[in-house]
Amino acid sequence: MRRSQEAEYSEFVTANLVPLRRFGYLVCGDWHRAEDAVQTVFVKLYVDWNRANRRSPVAYAQRMVVNALNDVHRRAWFQREQLKEELPETFAPLDSDASDRRIVVLDALAKLPTRRRATLVLRFWADHSVEQTAEIMGCSAATVKSQTSRGLKSLRELLPNPLHESLEGITP
Repeated sequence: MRRSQEAEYSEFVTANLVPLRRFGYLVCGDWHRAEDAVQTVFVKLYVDWNRANRRSPVAYAQRMVVNALNDVHRRAWFQREQLKEELPETFAPLDSDASDRRIVVLDALAKLPTRRRATLVLRFWADHSVEQTAEIMGCSAATVKSQTSRGLKSLRELLPNPLHESLEGITP
């Protein structure tokens, strides 16, 4: 890699490390797995920087994060600890505090299957169009629409009433 390309790559990593980690967390619900996936992506991205730089590097990296998280999930399903369905403590009823709502929404998001979660994060957090999301996930626009619809339906079922009502205006 030439020095100018290395400088571009370094700038990209510096500018996108935190957003990609946050994106990875929203996709998988685990900061450690997100961190590992982003590290893996940055190593692979260094090798493929010319290809990534010809496209939209952020979208390319987001797709790589989704793929890395799916690969880890597929490869290591038998190596993970067995998680319990119920937490030992429960959440207090929601008040008007935004941080409480955020915790409940993230908890509900973490309960969704990986593909639905990734679709919702790409569509509503990363603000990608259906077509951009389909390209990033390597699927059709129809798949994105159905995953979005099913994901929103699942979130409505998982969220308590005050938050459930806030999703009513969102359509896939």
